Amino acid sequence: MARDLGKAFLDYLRVERGLSVNTLEAYGRDLEKLKGFSDARQRDLLTLERQDLVDFIQVLREGGLDWRSIGRVLVTVRNFYKYLLLDGFRKTDPTVHLPTPKWASELPHFLTVEEIDRLLAQPDLGTEVGKRDRAILEVMYATGLRVSEVVTLKLGDVNCEVGFLSCFGKGSKQRQVPLGKSAIQYLNQYWPVRTGALKEKGKSSGSELVFITPQGKPMTRQGCWKMIVDYGNQAGIGHITPHMLRHSFATHLLEHGADLRSVQVLLGHSDIATTEVYTHVTNDRLKEVYQRCHPRAQS
Repeated sequence: MARDLGKAFLDYLRVERGLSVNTLEAYGRDLEKLKGFSDARQRDLLTLERQDLVDFIQVLREGGLDWRSIGRVLVTVRNFYKYLLLDGFRKTDPTVHLPTPKWASELPHFLTVEEIDRLLAQPDLGTEVGKRDRAILEVMYATGLRVSEVVTLKLGDVNCEVGFLSCFGKGSKQRQVPLGKSAIQYLNQYWPVRTGALKEKGKSSGSELVFITPQGKPMTRQGCWKMIVDYGNQAGIGHITPHMLRHSFATHLLEHGADLRSVQVLLGHSDIATTEVYTHVTNDRLKEVYQRCHPRAQS
């Protein structure tokens, strides 16, 4: 990458903005896509202009990337050129007035309360893995934590007596989130399982992480993701993702009267505009209920 600007940009994101390793890796992959495009045109990244980036979007689309994925790539591209502008490598920003991908109006997918109940009922509480998995699902739905936040949760972050946990989200920002009674109940069932796994493997003074494997090792994002997908299929819900639990957490709070500002804080959103998408979800839900239930709705 010309003048190694890509590395400088990633260093800037890591040091100045405190982004996580996973986010930095995603930014790096997006930049490689842009570099591949510029190399194919025998161009330097510094010389790309707005029309080049419009063509880049088209190339991504023709390559089979969906609009949501393209949108994520463009977030990286916009931030990259803003960085070049900020550090004086460019005098203009080619991403200004760049077309917005069509996915922008899509609403987050969430589960109904009934689907959540079916999902939570899937782990076999007669097994140690089942107790761990139920605790994970309960915590994710109770707190809206991202999967990366769940697998990095430490013992010192969780206080079942007080009913709160602390976590570090995007940008290494810490937030505190209440734990409901149900999540606390299943965490308390899980603690002996965790202790036993560490002692059995000779790691009684080992991991500080809350959720571990039966071998006493840290859980991975991929392992947690697969677990949720498997339980979703078992519950007859179909393919679900960990983020759908987060979407469900936010949507159900708003449906039951929570204010938008409180949900923003619980989710760890720096901009309330990010949280506002859930108001569209709940408004659509209200319209659906009205159309179905009000006697004069169809007259």
